[in-house]
Amino acid sequence: MIDLRRFREEAAYRAGVERKGASSESIEAVLSADAAARSTRQATEELRARSNSASKDIGRAAPEERQSRIDAAQGLKAELQESEALLVAADAALSEAALQLPNAAHASVPDGGEDDFRVEVEVGARVPAPALTHAEIGEKLGIVDTERAVNMSGSRFAYLMGDAVLLQFALVQWAMAKLVRKGFVPCIPPVLVREEMMVDAGFFPTDRHQVYELERDGLFLVGTAEVGLAGLHRGDRLDAERLPRRYVGYSSCFRREAGTYGKDTQGLFRVHQFDKVEMFTYAHPDRSWDELELLRSVEEEIFSELEMPYRVITVAAGDLGNAAAKKYDIEVWLPSEQRYREVTSCSNYTDYSARRMGTRVKNDNGNEILHTLNGTACAVGRTLLAIFEHHQLPDGTISVPAVLRPFCGIEAVGPAR
Repeated sequence: MIDLRRFREEAAYRAGVERKGASSESIEAVLSADAAARSTRQATEELRARSNSASKDIGRAAPEERQSRIDAAQGLKAELQESEALLVAADAALSEAALQLPNAAHASVPDGGEDDFRVEVEVGARVPAPALTHAEIGEKLGIVDTERAVNMSGSRFAYLMGDAVLLQFALVQWAMAKLVRKGFVPCIPPVLVREEMMVDAGFFPTDRHQVYELERDGLFLVGTAEVGLAGLHRGDRLDAERLPRRYVGYSSCFRREAGTYGKDTQGLFRVHQFDKVEMFTYAHPDRSWDELELLRSVEEEIFSELEMPYRVITVAAGDLGNAAAKKYDIEVWLPSEQRYREVTSCSNYTDYSARRMGTRVKNDNGNEILHTLNGTACAVGRTLLAIFEHHQLPDGTISVPAVLRPFCGIEAVGPAR
């Protein structure tokens, strides 16, 4: 949730929200609801003070005045109860309005939409198209079977078979081992969560249409381990000297892919069920921007060691997710399409999600909302298909990147038996 004080008092902060695409009507609605809630709170506090004073006056009153003092105190108590009810309603209206607003974009983020990103770095050569696309080589080797998966589950599902399964688990184990060496605590979080967790993590209400719901049970399937990792310290007060706290989570993930009809229908690029290794950090507000650069460096290290050309872009304000103040995308060059495609990203949510979670840091001067960050270390399906294209061999098999071989025991992905 946005910082209401800053939103009310700082024009630059409001401008950062506007750059994310918030309408003038929604901004005015929050300002109006905030003013109403603050006015009602002040009136309620004044009535509470008068009511407390009136109650004390009863004991000090002369016998002949006592009944009139009791009547006055009871009248104030009734007024206070009415004002408290109005305050509850005003706070609820403010919370509902504020939930509609995105986090403010950082000043370093470019203006614009999907095509207005800024390229930060480009590493490696753009290679020509391979003999086979990732979908074709997956089908030829029998390691990706979408036809049978469609018959069973519908579109955008796939069976992963044979050596490709060994390669997938090698990716997961390698990424996990790398992050653990860097001080991240490994975690396998729940993938079914309650609605309030989706709200507090910053995904609802805006991304609700992309999430699978188990209505009977009041649960939702997550699209990233980030949700469970964000809830790990919900309501906690963390010691400043123990920050940053870094976690790396592994989970299966689920996404409806609403609005993507006809896009990336072949292979593993855009499926409903996939696996990810996700980094998550609880950081001190003074150091969260340094932490974002660390997450980016880890992601770059991963794709450098997988021997694939990539670039890093800063996503424009209008293309940022609701919770992100700044986001880097790591895009791998996909030879079959002759363009870069996003495979991972990392974001600083600043205090947006932590404010909803009630996660704070204990400082010498008291408590303050800390910052949360996240980054995908390995989106397994998309990384696999990039390996399929960049590491094809003349005999039609796929060379396993050297860093993964100790984790899968094979040097090449051959036909499924």
